[in-house]
Amino acid sequence: MGDDPTVSTPTESHRGAFGDYGGEERAFIDRSFREKIVLVGVSLPGGSPEATEAALDELTALVDTAGADAVARVVQRRDAPDPATFIGKGKVDEVRSESDLHDADTVVFDDELSPAQQANLVKLLGRTAIDRTAVILDIFAQNAHSQEGKAQVELALLRYRLPRLKSTKRFSQQGGGIGTRGPGETQLEVDRRRIERRIHKLESQLRTVAGHRRTQSKQRRRTSNRGVAIVGYTNAGKSTLLNRLTDAGVLTEDRLFATLDAATRKLALPGGEKVFLTDTVGFVRKLPHQLVQAFKSTLDVVIDADLLVHVVDASAADPEGQIHAVQAVLNEIGASDIPQLVVFNKIDIAEEPAALLRAYEGSMSASAQTGEGAEELLNAIADRLAITNEMTDVLVPFDRGDIIAELHRSGQVMSEQATDKGMRYRARLDTFSAGRMSEFVVDDEGTQ
Repeated sequence: MGDDPTVSTPTESHRGAFGDYGGEERAFIDRSFREKIVLVGVSLPGGSPEATEAALDELTALVDTAGADAVARVVQRRDAPDPATFIGKGKVDEVRSESDLHDADTVVFDDELSPAQQANLVKLLGRTAIDRTAVILDIFAQNAHSQEGKAQVELALLRYRLPRLKSTKRFSQQGGGIGTRGPGETQLEVDRRRIERRIHKLESQLRTVAGHRRTQSKQRRRTSNRGVAIVGYTNAGKSTLLNRLTDAGVLTEDRLFATLDAATRKLALPGGEKVFLTDTVGFVRKLPHQLVQAFKSTLDVVIDADLLVHVVDASAADPEGQIHAVQAVLNEIGASDIPQLVVFNKIDIAEEPAALLRAYEGSMSASAQTGEGAEELLNAIADRLAITNEMTDVLVPFDRGDIIAELHRSGQVMSEQATDKGMRYRARLDTFSAGRMSEFVVDDEGTQ
């Protein structure tokens, strides 16, 4: 790996490239070996040993997805994190002994470390020390494929790197000029300024992308098509469900964060209504704030949706914990008030899906893999969207068969009655359809 100012250099006896992003801008990692990793988890007040172990189980899966092997774990209970090392000097000695025993290359902490804590731990442990955030950023860097996805991941990486730049004794060789401090400028200052410039450029690019998305959203809202976003924990089966419902052909893999790029397809509901169905990036516990902010343009599709299909892995060890983690991210991006349909997926391998269904009123079960429950899900989506429509009374002349046909096509007709002036309908209509029918809308007394 090249020299990277992000993480202090570990001792020569350990390879420790994990988390060493190795590129000035892109951060794609070419792994020539699988590193040995020691995991560290801390139970703080309000937590429990069981929750800490569950978090470390997930961190093990994250490390495996990133291309390394967790060989041991160390757990501690504390009243508060130690300001210098997060776990305290005595526990640091224990972690170093465990790492030496397994010849570990890197130590990964389940909680986010401050730049100072990380630097201190590297010195005391004699090897690379990183946190869960770095692992997730590492995975995202490997999995980003579209230009937008790469830009989002790079932005998150740079925001993570900036406060972790280390000071060096090297000095810049560049001459003086506009925007520089001239000879004698430290390499740290050069690196910081270069990263800040790159961050500004990426932010500008992503603002442009967000503008395009807003334009597309406005165009969609000028039609009768509405938006449904699939959200959920990583590896819950969201992409498989999109493929099942729309024949989208989206890549699906049984691993964490296989999908980073949003995919949108048209979906025809049983009543004939067409909606836009979008698969989104998966969420996870302690999802780094840098990633949530960097993926804001992608997550705007969630904020603009008329309905969220919240997919939950019913076979997971802690599906309710995953639900809470997803809700936390939805709250952070301002999407908590959007109507949700909770779908417990993978019921073909789940042990007790019935208990989950009882716990979440209005939820349903399905298997995106086998297709079980797919038809019921389509009906449920149509019903949930219909509920959000306004009840509208319209009076259509008998000779306007085109309007009657459109009413049945775009709305949900609740009742109909023949009158001397034409057919009177009571129907649920979305805002767009109600606007098109405005000349036929009547009040309770039949007055237009």
